[in-house]
Amino acid sequence: MFQTTTLPNGVRILTARMDGAPSVAVFVGLAAGSRYEKPASAGIAHFAEHMFFKGTERRPTARDISAEIDGIGGEFNAFTGKELTAYYVKCAAASAPVAIDVLSDMLLASRFDADEIEREKGVISEEINMYLDTPRDLIGQVHDDLRFGDSPLGRPIIGSKETVGAATRDTFLDYLGTWYRPERMVIGLGGAVTDAMVDDVAARFGGLEAVSTPAPPETVLPVIDGPTVRIERRDSDQAHLILSVGGYPVSHPDRYVLSVLQAVLGGGMSSRLFTEVRERRGLAYYVFASHAGYTDTGSLYVQAGVDTKRIELAVETIWSELRRMATEPVPADEIAKAKRYITGRTVLGVEDARGMILHGLRRSLIEGAPVELDEIFAGIDAVTAEDVARVAGDLIRRDRAALAVIGPFDDSDGLREAIGED
Repeated sequence: MFQTTTLPNGVRILTARMDGAPSVAVFVGLAAGSRYEKPASAGIAHFAEHMFFKGTERRPTARDISAEIDGIGGEFNAFTGKELTAYYVKCAAASAPVAIDVLSDMLLASRFDADEIEREKGVISEEINMYLDTPRDLIGQVHDDLRFGDSPLGRPIIGSKETVGAATRDTFLDYLGTWYRPERMVIGLGGAVTDAMVDDVAARFGGLEAVSTPAPPETVLPVIDGPTVRIERRDSDQAHLILSVGGYPVSHPDRYVLSVLQAVLGGGMSSRLFTEVRERRGLAYYVFASHAGYTDTGSLYVQAGVDTKRIELAVETIWSELRRMATEPVPADEIAKAKRYITGRTVLGVEDARGMILHGLRRSLIEGAPVELDEIFAGIDAVTAEDVARVAGDLIRRDRAALAVIGPFDDSDGLREAIGED
């Protein structure tokens, strides 16, 4: 499915041709995100993402850029993570030349006009306000700060009002000049891809100068010795929490085992957590398990929105379900159901051009190469109940537990005690 062409300067062109697809998804992805920032310029990766939409030499305003994509009925967006950033257009196959032209113009000829930078600071300041006023979103940052500390992974992707306010044109040029280089760039083409599209991309990005980039900043993790609790006090009718344990890097040999463990624990409305925490006990409106994997570390976590008056019971119940994964064999039928769940969700995630090429692009940027679906399915299928118990025993330990909470609480002792014994 995936094919990679590497240009002489290091730019990779990743294609996923899908027979019969009526559309094309064009991505420009960079192995660069918020963990690559200097502390004084925190948020510049996300800020730069905004600024690439604000005008080029040929298209001087944001409206000039957006009007071209609106004119072909395309989808147009971008996102910034901790380890990658991507810009994309999805459109009818016949309009692919426009999509390629607009994206390449944005990434290669954006002006970063000083007046536009000042105006956009207000927009991002309001985005920060929205984020701070949304506990369900903010709890992730409270947790990351607790688990990853004052490291690049512990800082918020969006930055702070102080660092955003201090950004200048030189701040952008320093960050982009360091990290937006060919060796960290993958251009993705998915759907009704033609050789002409590949040639077009190669002609536009092949002229970039090949400049090596430094290694990303090291993640120095804080020592978690025994359950660690952090409370962000808010007067509210619902508490939001994340309870996490250790995790693995994205390319860890046991990543497929971890996927099955996660699905059994908190994947879907028939998972153990949803059944026990919401359906049987009525402690939460939402609850799920996930794994945040990075190139050098990771964290298995449970997030929930719970009744403030029964939060200690909620934490106790969640911890009990976590530990049960390590102390009791998972029945064969539950393992089989988790495997079907993962396979089904993976298939749904790649059924269109955008989903398919994004799947390959993420792996290419973070791990160096895409992974075919057959390899993923084979890896999932090979997981045994013994594997799940082994990984659960390795990761789900009380001395590695971190609990972040947003809610009307002052004392963390009861919450710490709710995380029971190993």
